[in-house]
Amino acid sequence: MYGYDSYVALGDSFTEGLNDRLPDGTFRGWADRLAEILAGDRPGFQYANLALRGKMLAEIVEEQVPIALELKPDLVTFCGGGNDVIVPGTDVDEICAQIDSVVAALRGAGIEVLLFNGPDPKALSVVSVLRGKIAIYNTNLWAIAARYGARVVDLWTMDPLRDHRAWSDDRLHFTAEGHRRIALRAAELLGVSVAEDWREPWPALDIPQNWITSRRADVAWTKTHLLPWIRRQLRGESMGDGLSPKRPQLTPFGIQSLAVEEQHAPTP
Repeated sequence: MYGYDSYVALGDSFTEGLNDRLPDGTFRGWADRLAEILAGDRPGFQYANLALRGKMLAEIVEEQVPIALELKPDLVTFCGGGNDVIVPGTDVDEICAQIDSVVAALRGAGIEVLLFNGPDPKALSVVSVLRGKIAIYNTNLWAIAARYGARVVDLWTMDPLRDHRAWSDDRLHFTAEGHRRIALRAAELLGVSVAEDWREPWPALDIPQNWITSRRADVAWTKTHLLPWIRRQLRGESMGDGLSPKRPQLTPFGIQSLAVEEQHAPTP
């Protein structure tokens, strides 16, 4: 039997929900999907999502973790450090030492913590060079979870995420279907009954997944995604500059709250 009355999501673009886009241009993402599952028919369920694209781990620790400790929800999901890991020359052990302190503080406050390790990028051309650093990150994360009694959503072993249809064109963020499956996996780990199975095979393809290793695709990806990222790094800029978290406070979330919002929405 599970029961969460409040949930706070911490992190970067992965937790914000890129690129699970809604019709109004905002992002849904696995965290919102998980909140919907946890809310169910529980009256009074509250949810906050403090995650923001482009955030480095130090920023998450400084800006988001203190708020979570003050709110003291039943559940916190934490996924940070990914943006640090992909920067050349960064020390994964140092990154994970910061995460260790975060998990220690959250668990010390009596908050249940759900962590996410890194997915396996083996099938992603160019990005696959990060595989070793992600593996080291994951090994550290499992140790942290064991040390403090946290749980880990094991993205690395999720076979559906090895399909290119789980990934956006930027090779860093998931599609809507990828986010849906991650939310289902997280709910399963929390002991929540769900009607769908994240393991369900993808429909068969008429053509092989050879675009991942296509030189033409690599060139297009470099121009569209890699070079702009390098320019932002050199300038000290972030995708999240000037933006605010989409749900900065614990507020009612679920069928009941959606009905209230719809009732008070302006008439077209």
